[in-house]
Amino acid sequence: MMPPNNLMQLYREGVLTEIDLHFARFVSTLAANDDADISLAAALVSNACGNGNICLDLSSLSEKTILEEKNGQEAVACPPIERWRTKLESSSVVGRPGDKFPLILDNKGRLYLYRYWDYEQKLTDAIKQRIHPETAGINFNLLKKGLAKLFPESSDGGVNWQKVASLTALLKRFCIISGGPGTGKTFTVAKILALLVEQFNSPAFKILLAAPTGKAAARLAESIKNAKDHLNCRQTVKNAIPQEALTIHRMLGTKSGSPYFRFNRENPLPAEVVVVDEASMVDLALMSKLVQALPDTAKLVLIGDKDQLASVEAGAVLGDICDRNNIHGFSTSYCQQILELSGENVGTAIDHCKPNPGLHDCIVNLTGSYRFGKRSGIGELSGSVNRGNFKKVRDLLNNKIENTISLKTVKSKDDFYQLMTGEIITGYREYLKVNDPHQALKLFTRFKLLCALKIGPFGADAVNRLAEQILIEKDLIRKDRLYDNRWYKGRPVLITSNDYNLGLFNGDIGITLPDHGSDRGELYVFFSGTDEESRRFSPYILPEHETVYAMTVHKSQGSEFENVLLILPDRDSPVLTRELIYTAITRARKTIKVLGTEAIMESAVSRKIERKSGLRDALWGV
Repeated sequence: MMPPNNLMQLYREGVLTEIDLHFARFVSTLAANDDADISLAAALVSNACGNGNICLDLSSLSEKTILEEKNGQEAVACPPIERWRTKLESSSVVGRPGDKFPLILDNKGRLYLYRYWDYEQKLTDAIKQRIHPETAGINFNLLKKGLAKLFPESSDGGVNWQKVASLTALLKRFCIISGGPGTGKTFTVAKILALLVEQFNSPAFKILLAAPTGKAAARLAESIKNAKDHLNCRQTVKNAIPQEALTIHRMLGTKSGSPYFRFNRENPLPAEVVVVDEASMVDLALMSKLVQALPDTAKLVLIGDKDQLASVEAGAVLGDICDRNNIHGFSTSYCQQILELSGENVGTAIDHCKPNPGLHDCIVNLTGSYRFGKRSGIGELSGSVNRGNFKKVRDLLNNKIENTISLKTVKSKDDFYQLMTGEIITGYREYLKVNDPHQALKLFTRFKLLCALKIGPFGADAVNRLAEQILIEKDLIRKDRLYDNRWYKGRPVLITSNDYNLGLFNGDIGITLPDHGSDRGELYVFFSGTDEESRRFSPYILPEHETVYAMTVHKSQGSEFENVLLILPDRDSPVLTRELIYTAITRARKTIKVLGTEAIMESAVSRKIERKSGLRDALWGV
């Protein structure tokens, strides 16, 4: 069957993709009819998933015009909700929750592709099954002593939320520790591991550490290794703390050419505890497969920042589980248990205590940044963006006294070129002058260009080309213009796929330099290694990679730079959200400059990521 004319119009205008058309055609063929409303629903739910949503909210689209009338073409609009639902409910390709049909329609008018409904349902069931306290085998006296050693009295007299988070991870089979940059999440993980080792020090008790990307896994392993030296516990405990971290895919056992994993519900992971860092980057499908692979008695500890950008793939899982837009306190009974075991009186610090235990007892938000002080410009700016307070954001950016944050407005193409020239030369000149790989890598992380978009005149691709052009003109790099050779001394590269044989992972950054031991001055790409050592690779054996003077904010997640220049486009875009701006700002340790207009900044700060799903409703009973 050919797609209805309205779908072809939407395809020609870029609203739908070719995959959306194919799926609509498949549904029509399966249903043995070419009803335009059913085809439109199928195409739109496919498109919604491709744009990061778990489902299609029919009520939000009821009678909504998707494409305005123009050039003699009729407008394309969605049907009234009641007509749409009636047709879908009577269709042979649409089922109710629990059925196994290509499309699933729930009682709130959410339309799912079956596999996404299944992912969401299994994740919901697994979390609900784990929120009940499981304290079998816990030595409470030993736990109290361990908490007292690892968390001395707080100097400011407030609640030590790291201590509360560690206790929660020990007492619950499901725990989320959320916090912004510098709140000590990974240091808390090290203390949790120490407490677990003290409680269950046995070769049979296995703890697995994982992260969504190779880079994040390497950072987690390095953080645990460094933190162990500062733990107030016995050396035997330190020695037993695991520090190897894997990608989630590698931990679950990827099957080549298959979406399935070796470890699953029928073949669970051999682990009593699984800790996942950078959990905000994990999409619905992967999180669902992870929880299905856990033994029923295993603990799952998720670490991340619920306010960061959601995963690239479908879902905003961490935000949905945390019910990000609402404040939830602990139950009164859990507040009492925390007081008895840790001495922390959290009841006085929580405005919304709950009468009964529940998921709210499994989530701990770390507050107080060790990176940004109370008067830190970056700390204040990120907090104001997070709260959607643009008036405060504007005041901070325009405060001439505060020199760690600023907003620069681009008035013309020439103005943009001049601003970029100054920033690029200042930011990258020093690393291009050195030949020592370790020093070059260290200097390179002092500055980073972050772009909200990948394509377009202000996107990462164009800015990378501009950076090369400027550096060539200033004779800081010498790229052979006569030959199509991408490699030159100083070229920075970002790895974009994992290569476990080489030990290079998505997100790793390397610098191209001649090797000192080479008589012919051959170029190699050097990556950070252990301590002061760096690892070298021939450019021609690297996995997929790209030049990285500039990178998108999405790809910067999990990274830190001393100074950041955030480049916003000259036009508004749905991609520009509060979460994107917050993520970009919190990549900076010392200074953040925003290149863009107040109008674009205001639009971004006022827009939140709203990915459609039923996960939050299912967990929080909304």
